[in-house]
Amino acid sequence: MQPLSLVIHGGAGTIVPEDMTHELEKAYINGLSQALENGYAILEAGGTAVDAIRTSIKVLEDNVLFNAGRGSVFTKKGVQEMDAAIMDGKNLKAGAIAGVRNVRNPIELAYEVMENSNHVFLSGKGANDFAIKQGLKLEPDEYFFSKFRYDQWKELRDSDNYSLDHTHQDLAELMKDKKFGTVGAVALDQFGNIAASTSTGGMTNKKYGRIGDSPIIGSGTYANNKTCAISCTGHGELFIRAVAAYDVSALMEYKGYTLQQAMEEVVHHKLLEIKGEGGMIGVDAHGNTAMVFNSAGMYRAMKNSKGEIKVGIYKNENSL
Repeated sequence: MQPLSLVIHGGAGTIVPEDMTHELEKAYINGLSQALENGYAILEAGGTAVDAIRTSIKVLEDNVLFNAGRGSVFTKKGVQEMDAAIMDGKNLKAGAIAGVRNVRNPIELAYEVMENSNHVFLSGKGANDFAIKQGLKLEPDEYFFSKFRYDQWKELRDSDNYSLDHTHQDLAELMKDKKFGTVGAVALDQFGNIAASTSTGGMTNKKYGRIGDSPIIGSGTYANNKTCAISCTGHGELFIRAVAAYDVSALMEYKGYTLQQAMEEVVHHKLLEIKGEGGMIGVDAHGNTAMVFNSAGMYRAMKNSKGEIKVGIYKNENSL
């Protein structure tokens, strides 16, 4: 019987128990669990890997806790600019969007680019125009407003500083240092196909139309049935320079590494050599999964047809 696997993440960074209240921890676990169950239900019903990851990502985009979709952070101009990508390992088709505004679920727009355009990557107003043409759901600016995101931006807006992700002052004390806010999902379906997707609101107070690794095929997102499906979360500039997601695939294809070996080589060696912090999730066509990070924590979860279910936040924990 063909195995099924689904892995998701909700960002990585300096995520430690002492900075987390019980309520906030529970909220993150519930959010991850809902996204995992909804996506896995698609696989169990005979759906494709592409549809499963879209479903999981949409749940995370609709959850204000995560820096994607509704929970996206504020830019220097005080608005949300969102990026997303999706890739089908069966045929190497891909769709990506960057600098998009008011689209409720950016991952759906990336999917529309993949399936219904002659392109791979659209940005800014053009991407928004395509969203309208495809009839995707739009939301007013108010939908994307959350007080804790606004308060964090307010601290930075008069400076040239930026923050790698949000803090949640309503539920916890200021969470310290770096948080890499991205959501992602990878899956293997009953047809033996794998797929990857990533969605993000980027950096708080970002300027100049900055784009990170999430929507860049090969850097933050990659899928190929011959090797693996990867979604990354981290300091985007370093993941772009490392071509991190594709590097995992290349190590598997050309050096014969396992998924776990390849991800560990990229995350714990190649990225660290250039001071790249964060992590990634992966799945291969045999159903093997991995969740690897070099930061203090990574919001993550997985489920497969062997009955394994894991939900984690911090280092050195397999499940919660």
